Amino acid sequence: MTTVDLLKKAALSLSKHCDEAIAKIEATEKVAHATNPLNYAWPHHEQYLSMWGGLGATTLLLGMNPGPWGMAQTGVPFGATGVAVDFLNIEARSLETPDNAHPKRPIVGMKLERQEVSGTRLWNLMQEHYGSAERTFANIFVVNHCPLLLLGERGQNITPDNIPATVIEPVLKACDEHLREVVEAMGITRIIGVGKYAEKRARKAFDAGKSGPGITSSGRKIAITTCWHPSPASPLANRNNGADWKNNVIGVLDEM
Repeated sequence: MTTVDLLKKAALSLSKHCDEAIAKIEATEKVAHATNPLNYAWPHHEQYLSMWGGLGATTLLLGMNPGPWGMAQTGVPFGATGVAVDFLNIEARSLETPDNAHPKRPIVGMKLERQEVSGTRLWNLMQEHYGSAERTFANIFVVNHCPLLLLGERGQNITPDNIPATVIEPVLKACDEHLREVVEAMGITRIIGVGKYAEKRARKAFDAGKSGPGITSSGRKIAITTCWHPSPASPLANRNNGADWKNNVIGVLDEM
């Protein structure tokens, strides 16, 4: 199987695990609506894997989970609609809003005018740094650890670490396995957690401890580090009009 074939197989397997967990997640008091972009937005995510998953990247940027204005609409990690269309060349497909979606967060797809700030910042920086999508994905690939959009009653984002462990742990184990499969399929040598949570999950998946390298199933060492998250809610991302965040991310990318 090709690298892209392996990535698709791994994503579909994770999607199935997530679909099976949604009812239990929504039964908790924390999450009112849990939806799976790997399912309903697969026509977009498959394009992302097909076009950009096999260009030889050995560094993986690992996000946490989708927001309602990004991957939830485009099927692409940090996928603000503007960059998904203009930089990643994802062609719009007709998507259906899942029956259990939050009524205030319908699935508009690539027609969504609101732009996710985190995704716009991240992908614009990759374009600025590498110059083209082809050069970007020859160097890096981007994956979210958990693909589920998790929303509260008011439509607020819920992160996986705020869901009872008895409910979310089986999902996170499947996410860890998916991460390991991506690393093996692509020959990844370095994971950069976009934010501390993502770094923590990568370290857990590869038994890396607090500071050491991880070990893949084949015994290969993998470096694990972190960069600042581009969220507009983060003071670090906004400091010095975003210049400090850019310097941090580029510094981490260029470390090796």
